[in-house]
Amino acid sequence: MRFPVVTGSNLLRRKISLPGDLQGEMMILFIAFQQWHQALVDSWVPRAGQLEQAYPGVQFYELPVIQHMNILAQTFINEGMRAGIPSQDTRQKTVTLYLDKASFRHALGIPHEDTIWVLLLNRQGDVVWRTDGAYTQEKDDHLTQAIQDLARLIQPAS
Repeated sequence: MRFPVVTGSNLLRRKISLPGDLQGEMMILFIAFQQWHQALVDSWVPRAGQLEQAYPGVQFYELPVIQHMNILAQTFINEGMRAGIPSQDTRQKTVTLYLDKASFRHALGIPHEDTIWVLLLNRQGDVVWRTDGAYTQEKDDHLTQAIQDLARLIQPAS
């Protein structure tokens, strides 16, 4: 399964085309559909930061997904999020997507919006691993193994 080509803006007001403009050889994406999902994303963020440090080429991003709306409403929501996030790094890694949520979910095989979805993409935008919900050690073990497996494929044999 390939991540669909979509466009959003990060909280530094930079337009981003996903997955092509994302940095890294492996991208961990936290897809949230509801404001209360932020607590679920936050449960993963410390570990995602550790994975970035431990594995060169890993980058993580937070993707709030919101039904398409007019530019005034988008600006109001984005500026509200910016005001609540002082960290430049977090602002850079938070890319808000305003789109047809049902089509987006269908393209990724996401059956509902009841929780967050965590995807690991390779550089080509292929979804190589996925889970949903809050962080658990078991999910972390599976994600770490997927990163290690993908890193072996990326690194040339010695």
